[in-house]
Amino acid sequence: MKQFLKKIIIVLIQWEAILVLKKYKPQIIAVTGSVGKTSTKDAIFTVLSSKFFVRKSEKSFNSDVGVPLTILGCKNAWNNPFLWAKNLLEGFALLILKNHYPKWLVLEVGADRPGDIRKLARWLKPDVVVITALPDVPVHVEFFDSPEDVAAEKEELVKTLKENGVLVLNNDDEKVRAIAARYRRLPITFGFLRSSLFSASHERIVIKKGIPQGMSFRVDSGGSSVPVTIMGALGKQHVYPALAACAVGSSQGLDMATMAGALSAHETPQGRMKILTGIKKTTVIDDTYNSSPAAVHEALAVMAELHTEGRKIAVLGDMLELGQYSVEEHKKVGQHVAETISILFVVGIRARDITRSALEHGMDENKIFQYEDSARAGKELELMLEEGDIILVKGSQSMRMEKAVLEIMAEPEQAGELLVRQNPEWLAR
Repeated sequence: MKQFLKKIIIVLIQWEAILVLKKYKPQIIAVTGSVGKTSTKDAIFTVLSSKFFVRKSEKSFNSDVGVPLTILGCKNAWNNPFLWAKNLLEGFALLILKNHYPKWLVLEVGADRPGDIRKLARWLKPDVVVITALPDVPVHVEFFDSPEDVAAEKEELVKTLKENGVLVLNNDDEKVRAIAARYRRLPITFGFLRSSLFSASHERIVIKKGIPQGMSFRVDSGGSSVPVTIMGALGKQHVYPALAACAVGSSQGLDMATMAGALSAHETPQGRMKILTGIKKTTVIDDTYNSSPAAVHEALAVMAELHTEGRKIAVLGDMLELGQYSVEEHKKVGQHVAETISILFVVGIRARDITRSALEHGMDENKIFQYEDSARAGKELELMLEEGDIILVKGSQSMRMEKAVLEIMAEPEQAGELLVRQNPEWLAR
């Protein structure tokens, strides 16, 4: 019965969203890919907001429910039927009353299963499509026949891009570059490759008193070069969104200096390589929003770059929804850990393959600890921490790795502002 009612609500919410788009005719930017969607969506919002009236998807609203809710300007009602009724009424009010509606919508569009994006793309018809990255083993691949099918699902958005629309592609990603060859339109490209229309250079970690504070880099395009500093987060994971945002902003007439200024004031989303102060004068790299092989390796690469007088510790949970690729991808992570990390905590059954591989590649078994629960892993780690330690915490959403961060962060009273999944519905799970 609940599933039946849910389907009815989805149909009604989508119907209202379609009619709202027809009435107000906003410009639509659709962001997709297998990693980096939320960070890219947020960076684009920051850049465009310097000139336009813009609305973005809240958090990671990227599904057949999340996208329509963003269009209607409504919140997720979870399992509350009264709030769903309120959402429907607010959508109806948009249709019958005059409203100061945004001129731009920045929408994150994801795919958990085959057909998810195709169904949305049929009526969304974006003005701008941004594709972030399509790694060899993407998240949610378990529900597709192959990684190629995941990429093909993401490409559905390009097929419905308006005739005079703008295509923005990650030039560093081979699978994303291949998309450009299948369409006549000339894309705006971004990446570290110098052949990109918007490229990054001079990337470095900002250090203060021996502690990482953020990162700086330059955005180069058309003979111009502007500096960008992003505080509170680390990694190329935040450079790519900034480049994509500049690519989108330039297509709408924004100049490099304006965009760089907006990005330097940009607040990156929680749980994406965020720098938090840990107990006992330690540093926590909170990457707990979600996990996939490409994202874990990128996070470990950042850890390799960091210099500390303490130890490098990784708390890694299961990477879920990898299907037949799960064992091998966890083993690859284990090898990378052995080359980078001093102490390893793993959480979950699948993460045991990280342990096995780390041992095979020479990591001391006395430096590895296994748990089934992230909160307990955090409590045990708290007892072991020493001044100067740097701790990376990462895992798939369902592993709730933010609970481990809560145990070792210096300001747990600010968890509601600093950590992911702190709303009452998630905390009740």
